[in-house]
Amino acid sequence: MRDLPAQPALYAGFGCRRGCPVETLAVLLRQTLTRNALPLSALRAIASIEPKAREPGLLALAERLGLPYICFDAGHLLAFEPQLSQRSATAYAQTGCWGVAESAALALAGDNGRLHVPRQVLGSATLALAIGG
Repeated sequence: MRDLPAQPALYAGFGCRRGCPVETLAVLLRQTLTRNALPLSALRAIASIEPKAREPGLLALAERLGLPYICFDAGHLLAFEPQLSQRSATAYAQTGCWGVAESAALALAGDNGRLHVPRQVLGSATLALAIGG
């Protein structure tokens, strides 16, 4: 009997405007996973930046998915700037980070993580997916 290859661990980083509805976040996640033929079961956690720690839509999404929701401070996320697919001066001015979604996904994925799906946008939400151990 052959062992099946291990499913890669996926980590989702989100950015959003204040008050972004959970449905917008959920649709963005579902569409992104479907478009990239990725299973929801591979998702291990979701993340954002510290000012979003109490964002109702993100908290509701994590609860709905039964996944940890982790927030990182801007200083930690800055370390991932060389790996970003794009840099946003607007995001930097507002958060101190060049890209919340991609940086948060990479931070969750750990030392060997890599960006798998760059920043996707739906309405007031952004999402990026990273693969890690």
